[in-house]
Amino acid sequence: MKTIKYLIVVFVIPLLISCKNKKSADANLKTDDFYMPAEYEEQEAVWLAWLDYPPYQKPFLDITKALYSKIPIKVISNNQASLERLKDTLTSLDLDTSKFQFSIIVDNRYWIRDHGATYVINGKGEKKVVDFGWTFYGYKEWLENYYEGHKNIVDIFYEKALGKTGMLDSIMGAKDNLKSIKTDVNMEGGSIEVNGKGTLIQSESVTFQRNPGKSKAYLESELKRVLGVSNIVWLKNGLVEDVFCWNKIYDNYYGRGASGHTDEFVRFVNDSTILLAWVEESEKDLNPINKWNYERMSENLKVLENATDQDGKPFKIIKFPLPDPIYLKTKVTASTNNSNTDFKNWTVSKNWGPQESELNLGDSINWVAAASYLNYFVSNDLVLMPTYIDQGSSTKKEEQAKEIIKEVFPNRELILLEVMTLNYNGGGIHCSTQQEPIVKKNN
Repeated sequence: MKTIKYLIVVFVIPLLISCKNKKSADANLKTDDFYMPAEYEEQEAVWLAWLDYPPYQKPFLDITKALYSKIPIKVISNNQASLERLKDTLTSLDLDTSKFQFSIIVDNRYWIRDHGATYVINGKGEKKVVDFGWTFYGYKEWLENYYEGHKNIVDIFYEKALGKTGMLDSIMGAKDNLKSIKTDVNMEGGSIEVNGKGTLIQSESVTFQRNPGKSKAYLESELKRVLGVSNIVWLKNGLVEDVFCWNKIYDNYYGRGASGHTDEFVRFVNDSTILLAWVEESEKDLNPINKWNYERMSENLKVLENATDQDGKPFKIIKFPLPDPIYLKTKVTASTNNSNTDFKNWTVSKNWGPQESELNLGDSINWVAAASYLNYFVSNDLVLMPTYIDQGSSTKKEEQAKEIIKEVFPNRELILLEVMTLNYNGGGIHCSTQQEPIVKKNN
């Protein structure tokens, strides 16, 4: 009998202590028990950003029309004149402007996912925004490469590019009387993928580049604190097409992007299931883009297969087709005037780089689009996903993408939108939106 009691003390008590410590550790990972819900959870509203830039306006209006009858829409504009033009356009489309919430915030940019507010909630029915740092996609490092380290020139261009965009997330919160959670971690919303239960997926190629000098341990501690997660899965690289700012991919193929945002290649569809961008082995040798994406996603697959969620359980991973590489044959000119909506007439300015002497007037280059079916947006009753068939991509792949989306989101309407003018500028549907979660009180 004494032996049995001894065994209980030896084995059970340490187990109880371990569980208690785990609970305490999890509690310490959160800020006042606030956490970031998953995108597919119930939303109160969707934020969009309006710019007087024609290539972005048709996608903006298509997204707006799709969301209009489903969920309240909050729109940011740079100034009153621009806002009035938007209201006139919405009225011409038979959309009631009284159903929108409009705000004017100077230095707003179109890509509200990246610089807009990241919302966190708790079980008390409270909501806050996370005030991340903003580096304009790590633009300073690109400038240093372009101008070969001429600090004065770099500083001038960088400060001008930054503007006050980094303040927009906290201003969005202030408009609804929400407090901010401040952090010195630099982060764009396109690189935040959570399952709402405690797991965050990060892309090393983005997060490390945006936060030079900060250790991985420090980044993890801050991300856990401000997003209310307890488990972080680190993937190496995103898609080849999602390059760093404007850069060469190979030969005379160039593109622009964010250096590997998660919303281009890996997405949670529930708390245990992940979609991963994929190139079939039979297609990996068709071109260098396919080959490198195959290698990168294979490496990411291995990480995910060996990873677990916040409860130590493995993930279900679904390989999700990528469209065929899409690119535009164009010319290098003295300046660019890509303000029309017909991207087929776009050109590339000589000063786009990626180095000062890289491009010459009259050069022919291939401008690769950051095209991905995974840059979709999930709202309460629908999924907005890009279509690429008209650009010559495989009909079979698009059908596969549609079937998977309908399977993983069975109670949501799927709407396909053509957003190539966004893709050529390094973004997509998801980058154009920012969800605001609804708060609920725990009983």
